[in-house]
Amino acid sequence: MSLRERKKLAAWRAIRTAALQLFEERGFEAVSVEEIAVAANVSRSTFFNYFASKEAVVFDQDPEQRDHWRAIMAARPADEPLWDSLTAILVGFNELLGDRIPLQRRLKDRSPALAQSSWDVVGEQFLTDVREWTTSHVPEGDPMTAALQLNLAFAAQTTAYQTWGADEPFDDYLRRLKYCLHQAGVGAMSPPASTSSS
Repeated sequence: MSLRERKKLAAWRAIRTAALQLFEERGFEAVSVEEIAVAANVSRSTFFNYFASKEAVVFDQDPEQRDHWRAIMAARPADEPLWDSLTAILVGFNELLGDRIPLQRRLKDRSPALAQSSWDVVGEQFLTDVREWTTSHVPEGDPMTAALQLNLAFAAQTTAYQTWGADEPFDDYLRRLKYCLHQAGVGAMSPPASTSSS
């Protein structure tokens, strides 16, 4: 990483750290972009150079995390069943965010604006990467299997997240996630029922 890139990453993290601390102390709605900029010792325009909105500060992924989740994907054995790979990738991805997900959950629980937000803990970049990975790991010409298993995996993650209390430990969320992925996987791994009449 060049010096310029390191400085940009340091600025991104300084803004995020300042914003999350203010959100924890005072609540999401009570904090303005201007106050975040002052706390991070940057201008308002600099804030928007790094984040599209206040919501983005809560949900955007650290730029270096992409390398980590790509490594998780690359480490899956070529002959591993797709569902097992997706389970390992989603669990590994969530473990990477162990310091952020509980805070995001608390902020969403306390903030009507964030609770109604369409922003998601997964993030667009991870979703794009895992979709590409999944598509490349099914037989050519079978995009439906890739889409179905990916949608099932994300539905399992969403269920685990939505049923996890904001005051519960992160380990409880991971247990729910693994359970939901297992339950969804029972259907994903089952052979389709015969449609022929007996």
